[in-house]
Amino acid sequence: MPFEPDREVPGLIVKFGDYPLHHGGVGAIRSLGRLGVPMYAITEDRYTPAAASRYLEKAFVWPTTGTEEPGRLVEGLLRIGRRIGRPAVLVPTDEEAAVLIAEHRVALGARFLVPPVERGLPRRLASKQGLHELCVEHGIPSPTAAFPQSYDDIVAFADKARFPVVAKNREAFVRRTQPAVNGTTRIGTREGLLALARDWGEQPAVILQEYLPREEAEDWIVHAYFDADSTPLAMFTGVKVRSWPPHAGMTANAYVVDNPELADLAARFIKQIGFTGIIDLDLRFDRRDGLYKLLDFNPRMGAQFRLFENESGVDVVRAMHLDLTGRSVPEGEQRAGHRYIVENIDLPALLAYRRSGYTTPHAPGRASGTELAWFAGDDPLPFLTMLARFVRPGAKHLYQLWRTNHRGAATH
Repeated sequence: MPFEPDREVPGLIVKFGDYPLHHGGVGAIRSLGRLGVPMYAITEDRYTPAAASRYLEKAFVWPTTGTEEPGRLVEGLLRIGRRIGRPAVLVPTDEEAAVLIAEHRVALGARFLVPPVERGLPRRLASKQGLHELCVEHGIPSPTAAFPQSYDDIVAFADKARFPVVAKNREAFVRRTQPAVNGTTRIGTREGLLALARDWGEQPAVILQEYLPREEAEDWIVHAYFDADSTPLAMFTGVKVRSWPPHAGMTANAYVVDNPELADLAARFIKQIGFTGIIDLDLRFDRRDGLYKLLDFNPRMGAQFRLFENESGVDVVRAMHLDLTGRSVPEGEQRAGHRYIVENIDLPALLAYRRSGYTTPHAPGRASGTELAWFAGDDPLPFLTMLARFVRPGAKHLYQLWRTNHRGAATH
């Protein structure tokens, strides 16, 4: 490997909320741990897959909901930093963690290394409304959207909207305390929208977007790391083949596909807004007008980031650790044709997609290699722990996600 990380600087996986079956955290532990970087993680309990990894020095058991007062979360992080005993690179795995770290970077800087991102930018990017406004401001294509402030606004929208439409929770943090929907929800009719909206309260925290027909679209992803000058030190593009819940959830199967146009679009947008750090973008290519439309901007590591690695062995987490510790980040072409599979959700996704007729013309006919989210020959325990915890509660959770998504789709 053409680089040497600073093995004196550990990494700490930061997650807020109760989602123990998170393969992205396991991937980050393995990514840096295989290089000899000491790894630590915040976990819900001692029996999460992340806590079982052979590459983890210590799991800090700290059950959180993501709804705590920011001061309490900052103090908890500082307490963990004191226990680690040396500066560590923070690796957030959810929007709440990324926003908190950015907004309290000065306080956390005594114990941790974090990208010097503008204080309020991650919160704005994690907000569906904030992201839409930035896209409009900088000329980045995105779906037409409305931001209702009352039930009457929703009625007025429904009278003019072209159905189906998509409903999403508007803000990070609010989705934990007062979620309007359980995720991206497709709503087929005016009546279906008004029925759902009755449960959204006086000030609905939702965004209503135009629906981009899946038969006329293709889902793409961009993962990258940008330095303090908003210059990409690692940039990757890929196509999403399947997700769970179908067409609206977490990536279940994806391929690395070179897309210079998409990489240029992402780099230009990041330069314009001045972001620093890791990004995970979801875009949908609309065949009707030939535009890539930005759906989601995650200002942190994406769960499927291990799909992407360049010829020098650099992924976005390694790029961040190298950069924040003063190392150079070696360049290299991405591993085109490489495939990523999330074992516990790809099978139900496969069955759902066979019925939907969705296709991904840009996906290679044959993979040049495969990265599994959970199983690794040199680190098998996270996979076994995932299986043990997944069978009952995991299957129930998948069903609930599918039912929510199906309910919205069935109202047409």
